[in-house]
Amino acid sequence: MVLKKSFKNKELIVFDMDGTLTPSKAPMKPDVGKLLARLLKEKPVAVIGGGKYELFQWQFLKRIKFRGNALKNLYLFPTSSTSFYRHIGGKWRRIYAHTLSRAEKKKIKDAFEVVFQRVGYVQPKRLYGEVIEDRGTQITFSALGQKAPIFLKEAWNKKYGRLRSRMARLLQKKLRQFNVRVGGLTSIDVTERGIDKAYGIRQIEKHLGIPRRDMLFVGDAIFPGGNDYAVVKAGVDYVKVSGPEEAKKVIRFLLK
Repeated sequence: MVLKKSFKNKELIVFDMDGTLTPSKAPMKPDVGKLLARLLKEKPVAVIGGGKYELFQWQFLKRIKFRGNALKNLYLFPTSSTSFYRHIGGKWRRIYAHTLSRAEKKKIKDAFEVVFQRVGYVQPKRLYGEVIEDRGTQITFSALGQKAPIFLKEAWNKKYGRLRSRMARLLQKKLRQFNVRVGGLTSIDVTERGIDKAYGIRQIEKHLGIPRRDMLFVGDAIFPGGNDYAVVKAGVDYVKVSGPEEAKKVIRFLLK
């Protein structure tokens, strides 16, 4: 993790959620929430994650005590930037959403089944929720189910991480009109073509008037094929973290 003095002057900080601000599919811890509340007093913050809006509420929004007008400085981009929410007039309002059609969803789900057969993938006997979830604007495969405990996800990732990457590559070949990315510890996300976290960066530029040179991105999946890598390719300065503990160090560094 490299922290440069110039990062303190960035106008807006963009965070990944799962694996960065929060453990995978788990609530944000109170100490991270307190630091973020302090940061929101000083500068705007955007959060881009693979989870749907309802998950943002449960994992993130309900874990912070917002003071004053802090919410006006917070921008949410659920499901890998396929939707955008901002706080206007005392409510969270959706600015846009790129919802997949019924035919597109079926094509994606069928492609998963073909790839499973191709690689000889066998689902675990015990699952914790949906394996292939329709998030409206995104289809997400979670190997153990959406509600699996994090220690099981970590064990699965160590054993099958390379297989997941291979599955994602095969899916991308079959779904050329979509974006396919690995996310979290056990997930593969599929969205409309051209809609990824770099798209979220462009939307920040468009709606807030902040150029990407004045942004800093903080995330854990900054590697080729990772769901944070698009932001790096977009030319945004970044800090790669291993999880919430390092994210806290970054926030403390940025606070005046």
